[in-house]
This record gives sequence, structure tokens and C-alpha cells, in this order.
Amino acid sequence: MKLKENYFFTMRENSKDEETISGNLLVRSGMIKKAGSGIYYYLPLGLRVIKKIEKIVREEMNKTGAQELIMPSLLPEDVYVKSGRRDNFGNDMFGLKDRYGRNYVLGPTHEEMFVEVARDFVKSYKDMPINLYQIANKYRDEPRPRYGLIRVREFIMKDAYSFDRDLEGLDLAYKKMFDAYKKIFDRMDIDYKIVKASTGVMGGLLSEEFQAITDIGEDVVVLCDKCDYSSNIEITELIPRKNKREKEQKLEMIKTPNIGTIDDLVNNYHIPVEKMAKTLIYKVDDKFYACMVKASREVNEYKLQKLLKAKEISLAEAIDVERITHAKVGFAGPIGLEIPIIIDNEIAEMQNFLVGANKSDYHYINVNMKDFKYDLKADIANVLEGDICPVCGGHLYFKKGIEIGNTFKLGTKYSESLGLTYLDEQNNAKPVVMGSYGIGVGRILASIVEQKHDENGIVLPMNIAPYQVAIVLISNKDSEQVQIANDIYEKLNSKNVEVILDDRDERPGVKFKDMDLIGIPIRITIGKKISDGLVELKLRQENTSKDVEISKICDLVSDMIKEQIL
Repeated sequence: MKLKENYFFTMRENSKDEETISGNLLVRSGMIKKAGSGIYYYLPLGLRVIKKIEKIVREEMNKTGAQELIMPSLLPEDVYVKSGRRDNFGNDMFGLKDRYGRNYVLGPTHEEMFVEVARDFVKSYKDMPINLYQIANKYRDEPRPRYGLIRVREFIMKDAYSFDRDLEGLDLAYKKMFDAYKKIFDRMDIDYKIVKASTGVMGGLLSEEFQAITDIGEDVVVLCDKCDYSSNIEITELIPRKNKREKEQKLEMIKTPNIGTIDDLVNNYHIPVEKMAKTLIYKVDDKFYACMVKASREVNEYKLQKLLKAKEISLAEAIDVERITHAKVGFAGPIGLEIPIIIDNEIAEMQNFLVGANKSDYHYINVNMKDFKYDLKADIANVLEGDICPVCGGHLYFKKGIEIGNTFKLGTKYSESLGLTYLDEQNNAKPVVMGSYGIGVGRILASIVEQKHDENGIVLPMNIAPYQVAIVLISNKDSEQVQIANDIYEKLNSKNVEVILDDRDERPGVKFKDMDLIGIPIRITIGKKISDGLVELKLRQENTSKDVEISKICDLVSDMIKEQIL
């Protein structure tokens, strides 16, 4: 591509609309442009990178024997109603009506539609295994789109679905996809962790996430300092520490005016935070629950939702808290409450601790388990760094991650609800066993930029950079420079090297900065040294350059690219 005659622009200043490094650099480099909240254009350079990411994904998927197709994005709503997921998605699903008043949705995910396609083919056990996939746009009405391409309303996703006769077949299909995912992310040189995760609205038997490790990741990845344990914080088991038993003290109500936070209690009453429990009122579907955890912890809403098999969960509104506790917000406690109480496992290990008194400006101290009744005891709290590893007893630590891929063992969840069956050897009808495997293509791009950048811009791997080589022409007025630049450009093209010729009427410094900003791995500079038969060669990730003979530059660059392509 010759820049002078093509669509190309960059921005010198940071984007005011982007709060992440990746969002800012992708906008500044002219790869993406925001169309609205959580909606982006992929401009020519950005689309080239996306297509290269898709190419790697396709290559590894096809090696597994999976077949590609394309699903519609505009879908009849009733298929999601039939599977039981329409209510689960709620407002996250875009809904609309056609001219006849029929309900449609923009597909947020396509399990149901793949079942519809598989039903036409799968009749017998002889028709399996099969694996189908697509790379297509998905739509979710995110309440808070943010972080550039990481949390958006329209996104590019690869989703694949395996169909098998039994769990043994699913295990084989799952391993194929799992290994393919590792190859995909390894080829793009992504720093990632594989973690156990919640099955969420997908449901099923098992979920694992591929998390790109970055400072701005939305997910908390929990790791162990002694073993290879890893999980999403949502499902990480909290192992209570055994406390040394002490003599139980007499329960006492104390006045605590002008207290608004746990820190206020610590500072004004000198009670250690480990001697405090907090009670939070949750609305779970249409019922209220009191949830007790140590004051230093947070309620894990996923664990709570799973425990109660609930569809919706949220903290109660202030007006409801005050009605239930007969006190201002901040003074809830378990003693005398008239709603179900769920305590975290750690609470059962506590003695002589502080709780709210359900009376404004008052707390109880020296509370023990005999002083109140509860309905359920379970693991409902988030772990903290330093907690005990549930596998080896080591200590947990956290990393932030961006979920770039996930794999699910769905089992028969969708085949049973949507009637996907096959006949076995005895002519008995049985439900097909499914797996689901997703990759966020746009998230991959964002994750790579978050991990690979410097003060000058993006540093992309050779196999996904928009172009592999940039030829920077110093002077458009020097006919010899122009001739040599065009000769090298044509020779590299003949070797199937992806090359930019920066022949714009711009200062050399502007051209250098632009090529660094967009992440071109190799730069060739055509300048005054051509009189000595030399051009300058510089690699994006290195600070120094070297002179190379004009006659050797094309072969050298071609060989370098072959060595770096994964």
C-alpha cells in the first residue's frame, strides 16, 4: 500500500473518549473509531489486523475438523423462550418487532440456532461427532460499555459447538478445542492463564476461561504461590481459617453515633476489623435475604445466586433496608431480623464479634453464634489475597485478566430443551451431548495492545501486524530515492511481503512516529545513504538501526519475516 494514494490517518493527541491504553492507541493509530457507546468502526488498518487474527483462529479450528458456517444475526425470539434463556438475558438482549408484530432479537450467542442446524443432520449415533463454528457479530445491550473493545454492544466472536453421543465423546471434543485454543493464543504471543469459571447463562457441566493478563482486566484471576491452581474469583472456594477458641463474653449493645463505615468503627472504638461482621440485605428474585460475611470481605454474588438458584440478585434499595431493619442503612445485624439469614462459613468460626443492632446508631459487641439464628451456612464470600489455596494450602494472589476465550461442557442442557436427539444402536432416542467454545476476536486485539506497547505506540507480532514492513521515503523530491523506494516496494511485493510505502509529503519524523504508532515490525528508511548503496533497517521492538546494502535488503527482510511468523 502506498500511503499517498490510500486512506490513512493517525492522531497526535490522546483520545478523550478512551480510558484504556488499548482503546486510546487503536483510535490514535486509525484502526478503530467510536460510532457510539460500545459501538466501533473497524477502519482499514484495524480490519487487516482483525482478519489476521481470524485467519489464525480459522487455521487452528479447521485442523480439528470443525466446519465453518454463518448464522443470521436477526433471530426469532421464540427459540430463546423455548430454551429458557430469554428471561436470563433480560435487557441485555436487543429485541425488536417486524412489520407484522412478530418478536425478533439480535443474537447475543447462538447455542439455540446451532441446535436447529444440527437437528437437520443428526438422526443416528452414526452421524456424530461433528463440530460447527462461525466467526460473526454478536449483540448485547451492555448497561455500561467501557474499556474500548473489551466491553462493547456489538462484537466479533468465534463460537463453535460440538455434538456427541455421550460424555466420553464430549471429553474428546473438548480436549481438541482446548488444545486448539492454546495454539491460537500461543501463536499470537499472548500472556494468558487458563482458569476455572462460572457457567453463567450458558449453563452446563464445566466452564474454563482463557484470561489475557493485563492491568485493566475486568476479571480477577486467582492464582496460588505454590501450585498451578487458577480460577476466576467468582467461583474460588474460600477456606476458613481456624481461630483459636476464646472465652465467650457477655453480649452488649453499645451506642455508636456518627458511624458510617467500618473504618469509623475501627478508628473510634478500636475494635479490630477481624472482630466485625457485616450484614447486607439482598433482594433475590422477589424475596429479601440477610447475608453475613466478615467485615473485611465482600459478598460473592455469583455464589449467592447459585446457592439460591436465583435468576436475579441485587443489593436491596435503602428504603427496603430501613423497612426491614427499622434502622438507618449501615446498622443491619442478624439479631432480631425477620427475614432469612445466610451466614458465610467464616462467621461460624468467629467469637465475641461486632454486628449492627438493627437500631440507628447502635451495634452489638461480644456476639456469638448462640445469640442469633440463621437459615443457611455456606461459602458466600470473595477470597482475598493471602487466603489459603483450596488445593495445596499455599497462599492465593490476584492478577487482572481479560477473558479472550471460553470453553464449556454444555452436556444435554440445550438438546433436551430444544429436542435434539439421536437413535442409539438399540433404536432408543437419547439427547445429544454438546460443547460450546467461544473466542472474542476484538478482545484479542485489545489484549495484545494492552500487553504490547511502548511510549511510541503499538508493538504487534509479525503475524498480526497490519503490514510487515514500512518503507519510509525521506525525500519525495529526490528522484533516486523515489526510484529505489519503489524498486524495493515492488520486489518485496513479489516475495509476498506485506509492505507500506510511506510516500506522503510529510517530515521524516512524522513518518517514523506514524509507523511506530501503528506497530509495523520492520522499517526500511530510504535516505541520503543510497549514494553509498545503503538503506537503514530498524526493528520496531529495538532502539537501534543498522545499514544494509540495497542489493541485500529484500532477501534479508523476507528471511526475517519467515523466521518470526508463528
